[in-house]
Amino acid sequence: MKRCAAEAIGTFALVFAGTGAIVIDDITHAVTHVGVAMTFGLVVMAMIYALGDVSGAHLNPAVTIGFWLARRLPGRCVGPYIVGQLIGAFAASGALLAMFGNRAALGATTPAGSPWQSFALEAVLTGLLMLVILNVSTGPKESGVMAGIAVGGVIGLEAMFAGPICGASMNPARSLAPAIVSGQHAALWVYLTAPILGAAAAVPLWRIVRPRRDIQAAADKPPQGKLNSAIASVDTPARSSQH
Repeated sequence: MKRCAAEAIGTFALVFAGTGAIVIDDITHAVTHVGVAMTFGLVVMAMIYALGDVSGAHLNPAVTIGFWLARRLPGRCVGPYIVGQLIGAFAASGALLAMFGNRAALGATTPAGSPWQSFALEAVLTGLLMLVILNVSTGPKESGVMAGIAVGGVIGLEAMFAGPICGASMNPARSLAPAIVSGQHAALWVYLTAPILGAAAAVPLWRIVRPRRDIQAAADKPPQGKLNSAIASVDTPARSSQH
């Protein structure tokens, strides 16, 4: 129960701050694309350090599924984690709607080009993110304090360069909640499927580059261990309906 609550709270913070930055930029034009990207990276980093020792701070269904495929999370935890993430995401989008109205489609992600172009980009972005998460939470790096910075940095970086094209969501919950609450459903399938595909593709790559002993040691650790679940999640910043 505590882990699910941590996932809900962390995902709320992610969606509230990240998509909130998009909404506020639409109103004030003061946040800028760079500011939106930094907001997503920084809130993920903060939630990793705040909640990583409770649930692993996935904040992202694609990351949760990736950890399950990597045998880093028991199957019985997958459903409750995702439910918690969705509750947090929808609560955040509802709060933004109540505060600001339906501005900028509440930060919903939409492709700037073709849906298939964004599908490919989202899959690659999420694959790279998941690979970083799995690696910084495996082996000697796990004892350090840099995992949150690494994961938040990757999210900010990917949002910075890819956000104007696809939104750099990397997170089905982050895209689903504002889309449903705002009524902006265009190409929603891209953001529900591509991140999961990308996270799944990262798992065999992680197995290739990591020593077998590190993989086995990671599988033996409890799912809520500090920085064990690497904690991220993601999310996406940039291309929303107003960019």
